[in-house]
Formats: sequence, structure tokens, C-alpha cells
Amino acid sequence: MSLQDASTGVALWRQVADGIERGIANGTYVAGEKLPGETEIAETYRVNRHTVRRALATLAERGMVRAERGSGTYVEAQRRLAYPLRARTRFSEIVGAGGHEPRGQLIEAADDIATRELARELGLKTGAPLVRIESVRLADRTPICISTTWLSAELFPDAGRVFAATRSMTKLLAHYGIRDYRRASTKITAAIADATDATHLDLPLGRAVLVVDAIDVDTSDKPLVTKHARFAAERVEFLVENG
Repeated sequence: MSLQDASTGVALWRQVADGIERGIANGTYVAGEKLPGETEIAETYRVNRHTVRRALATLAERGMVRAERGSGTYVEAQRRLAYPLRARTRFSEIVGAGGHEPRGQLIEAADDIATRELARELGLKTGAPLVRIESVRLADRTPICISTTWLSAELFPDAGRVFAATRSMTKLLAHYGIRDYRRASTKITAAIADATDATHLDLPLGRAVLVVDAIDVDTSDKPLVTKHARFAAERVEFLVENG
């Protein structure tokens, strides 16, 4: 079990990782620069070297730093994932085109009831049964977005189980015979990640997220799903494409 700071409840290694990440984000540590040694970092944060090693290993897994044997740890150049927003938006295709491995993880699948707003978006009656799917999408091992998706429980029975098996909304829809669909509407806003989203996105508290609310429809314009996705703002660059 990780030691924690009693005043914050946050594991010490995580506090070290967050501090170094903030230094990279604000320019204290620039791409190609060597980070201070483990002993110096340990003294700065008043932790042991094992804690520092775990923090650096986590940052290395996310591609933020690299360790060179016998030399030290260096800051990697950070490039945001180019993420086109178009009529046909597919996470796996976008991430794969960027040279990364797309991954999906189910957080929770639960029954829900259509509010007036959700009913309007999905073309259903208020109170209609829904399936709500909470998932996190990753590029390699880096979390990119956390998404809440609602579908009609009548049209997509057992959708949570199907998503857990396929880890893909495209494959889920294909399971129910829907081979093609398109984005009918997209709304982009900005917010600060709450504690739950920050945990799933592996972000320090207070970091910005880009919020994308979208509705996908089939080829006859029938609503299929409505989504509320939160993207780590520092990891993506939206490209809005017309047509």
C-alpha cells in the first residue's frame, strides 16, 4: 500500500509525479532537459528514493520522461494528439492514425431513466429506460478522455455487457446490426476536472478538460447515442473539419 500524506489523502508518489508534471507544463522543465537526480527530488518533496522512482516510472509510462541508464532522466517533447471532429468520428481510428494503440476500459454500466433533455436528444419519451456507460479511452497507456454514453435500453439490451467485451462503441453498435453512423451534433466547452474525472484521467486536481457533448445518428438520421465526454485538455488538439 502506498504511503499517503495525511493532510491530502494523496499517495506520496502521486504528489511527486504531479509536481514534476506541473513543472513540465509550466516550462520549469523543458523538452530535452535533464531532471534533477533522485536524491535531489527526494529532498525537495521530503520522500524516499523509492517513492521518487515510482513517480518517474509512472511519468515514463505516459511518455513524459525517459530514463537513460547511467545518465539520468530527461523530459520528452510533449505533442498533443491531433483529434479531428468530423461527421465520422471514431476514437480508435484517430488514435491509430497517430501511431498509438487505442484502448478502452469500462468503468461502469448501469440502468438509467431518460430525463427530458436525454429523451429529446435520443428521440424517446421522458422516463424511457436507458443504459448508461461510463468508460475511459486511452492512447497507449495515457488516458485521453472519459465518456458518459446513453443508449436506449429497448434498442440496445445488455449494452453494458457488450461494451465490456468489445471495449468499443463502434463494435457495440455493429453487434446490434448498425454498421455505419455519423455525428449529428457536437458542442465543445471547457471545465475543470472534478475529483473523479481527475483520477480516471490521471490528472492533478485543477487541470482543465475539454467537454464534448455529441449525438450520433444512423444513416436515416435516427438518434443512436448521446455522449458527454471529458478530454484532458493538455493531451489533445481538436481539429474541427467541415463537411
